[in-house]
Amino acid sequence: MTWFTLPVGNLLCTCLSILITVWFTLLFVIVIVPAALGVSFSIHNFYMRTLLKIFEWTTLRMELQAKEKNQQLYKSFTNGIINKEPLLSVRQEIQDLRGSLRCSGSQSEFEMADIFYFCRRGVESIVDDEVTKCFSAQELEKWNLLTRSNYNFHHINLKVTVLWGLGLLLRYGVLLPLRLRSYLSEKVHLMGYRICVNSLTAIITYHNRENRPKNDGICVANHTTPIDVIILANDRCYSLVGQVHGGLLGMIQTAMVKSSPHIWFDRAEVKDRHLVAKRLSDHVADKTKQPILIFPEGTCVNNTSVMMFKKGSFEIGCTVYPVAIKYDPRFGDAFWNSSKFGLVGYLLRMMSSWAIVCSVWYLPPMNREEGEDAIQFANRVKAAIAAQGGLVDLVWDAGLKRAKVKDNFKEEQQKQYSKVIVGDHEDQSDNKR
Repeated sequence: MTWFTLPVGNLLCTCLSILITVWFTLLFVIVIVPAALGVSFSIHNFYMRTLLKIFEWTTLRMELQAKEKNQQLYKSFTNGIINKEPLLSVRQEIQDLRGSLRCSGSQSEFEMADIFYFCRRGVESIVDDEVTKCFSAQELEKWNLLTRSNYNFHHINLKVTVLWGLGLLLRYGVLLPLRLRSYLSEKVHLMGYRICVNSLTAIITYHNRENRPKNDGICVANHTTPIDVIILANDRCYSLVGQVHGGLLGMIQTAMVKSSPHIWFDRAEVKDRHLVAKRLSDHVADKTKQPILIFPEGTCVNNTSVMMFKKGSFEIGCTVYPVAIKYDPRFGDAFWNSSKFGLVGYLLRMMSSWAIVCSVWYLPPMNREEGEDAIQFANRVKAAIAAQGGLVDLVWDAGLKRAKVKDNFKEEQQKQYSKVIVGDHEDQSDNKR
């Protein structure tokens, strides 16, 4: 007996392994690849046409079976089961009824014939209740292999029963799991980010995880590297906000937005502050969506300082969840100098480093205080992040990484110096007098 059961068990395990492999392969080819590349194989149209042909074939078999057994296949459904008379007033209908029965009583007296009017209206309402029919499932002319269709359903033949069983397996075994999109999407995203973290040999220490961002606000953090996204998303899922890029990063953005509600802006849209604020507010208002992850500095800074936070993300009036990220440079420099290295070259440097070691602190949620404007709120959040991460709190705009100093800054320094010069001349002239 033992020698017989062992090969059978191995065979079952092999068959199960093959089925799982085929299932995931089909899922990858038919669902994930088209979604990532933004292409369509017209599978949905083919699927719909195939279902319609199956419904027609099944209905034909059922009609033949019902005809042979002289059975009624469908309920008769019309708007007027009873031939009702045109609607008249109660007085007029009772008068007509009395006249047809030749009642001699006056209009103001009770007649036994009046009972027939109310009995007739009651029976009509019971037999043809137009209101109740509006809250019942519509009876279909063709059976769609679902239980609500065809009130007189019974076993037709083996072929129809097998077809119904296959449809049951397809609906509950394939379509239902695929439609659990939000739950499965979150699990798949976490799995993908954790694979990326493991591939980078990232060693992450999370502090104060009870303060992790929730779906009612935005998460803001200091920005050192594109890997910041992977570091934070390794612990929970986020919706990202950023500018549309080209090249490899653009392909990644296109694939990501297919599976999760990220927010990408074109260059022209970024300058429209009202549009940006509205899209962020609409996202935060939907409690089913993940919290937004924003890096308000707008560019990567070298892991020693926190520069000016742009005020746009602090104007929408929602809860802000600050996060401080600090990398250990002894194992590898995580800073991305985008003016010096491309994304591919930078990722190659990261993957060839000893490790990515960092600490992440979740700070308590913060809200805008009364009388506090967006700039003051942004500076308060920035100061809290800098203090927690041991970073220098700077007031300068990180845009100076690529842009020149604005003329008004130069003019301000010139005014300050001119006051010094003019003041010295005035002092000298006073002494001579």
